[in-house]
Amino acid sequence: MRNDSEHGRPDDDRGRVPQEEPLLPVAARRAAAWCGVGLLVTAVVAVGVWVFVELSAALTPVLLALLGSALLGPLYRRLVAMKLNRSLAAGLTCAVLLIVVGGAGYIVVSALVDTGDQIITSLKEAAQDLSQHFGSAGTSLEDLASNAKELLGKFGGTAASGLLTGVSVVGQALAAAVLALLLTFFFLRDSDKAVRSLHDWAPGTSAPQLERMARRGFQSIEGFMRGTTFIALIDALCITVGLLILQVPGALGLGALVFVGAYIPYLGAFISGAVAILVALADRGFVIALWVLGVVLAVQVLEGHILQPMIQSRTVQMHPATVMLAITAGASVAGILGMLLSVPLTAAVSGVLHELRRHYAADSGADSAGSSANSS
Repeated sequence: MRNDSEHGRPDDDRGRVPQEEPLLPVAARRAAAWCGVGLLVTAVVAVGVWVFVELSAALTPVLLALLGSALLGPLYRRLVAMKLNRSLAAGLTCAVLLIVVGGAGYIVVSALVDTGDQIITSLKEAAQDLSQHFGSAGTSLEDLASNAKELLGKFGGTAASGLLTGVSVVGQALAAAVLALLLTFFFLRDSDKAVRSLHDWAPGTSAPQLERMARRGFQSIEGFMRGTTFIALIDALCITVGLLILQVPGALGLGALVFVGAYIPYLGAFISGAVAILVALADRGFVIALWVLGVVLAVQVLEGHILQPMIQSRTVQMHPATVMLAITAGASVAGILGMLLSVPLTAAVSGVLHELRRHYAADSGADSAGSSANSS
């Protein structure tokens, strides 16, 4: 009898084809797969940005209408619950939107126009004082204040570029506003039809999940718009009252600047607060500037620790780094308009991703429960 040990392998291994070693280890293959996913996501985002830039004349009013629908959606649903016709309820809601946005825009613009020159003059004086102590830093601030109007016009042109080629900025803004108002009417009135269309066109049995994702994204936009508007109003009132008590010139214009800046988280509050402090430093001296700094910090603490947790929904809570990256990306794509739109859209994407994660977590939990039941 032959000894298997003489041949170097047992009988069970005879005739078996030796398995080849994998070219890459498991960790490297997983890293390559994740890199492929990252490149795919980056390509999709890049194509989306390119499409937005090329079709901004149509997409910008759509996004503005989406924000308007999110802001006054509860009013429309309340009117429908009162047995009003959907078209009538949507028309009344659009009228309220026009009154609110138009009134707020008129107040903000008139306040900035009335006190803009005074604010810019104060900034120049503050820059001259700072240049005596800090040299080039103060000189740069003085140049920025001197060219503030040109800078605002340039940023506004960047934000509105591509809407309607060859038309003035006023005509572009008017056309976009009218189109956004009409789209808001249709978004409100035909929201139920959009849900039915989603169910009709969804592949397979994915309609309920797609509806949950869409509702979660829209709820995130609603929470952001309502919460931010209310917080901006409180911030602007508190800072305006503080500036009036301290007799800082241009208090109404500075309050309007705070209201607008609140829609750009972190960056807007920093810029509007810095402008108020510099104006107080130029006209009222160092002590009043310190008091204004205290008022601004107190309002920011009130906003961060009380107003946001109480008013804004938990679905729109995002990491500050995510918000800053979204603002930077929006500014690079569409200027000030991109900065205003980037955060609510990021909140919507965050809500959709949260719904997806919850869906897959529920599926994995159900699969593990089923496997354990089968094994038992």
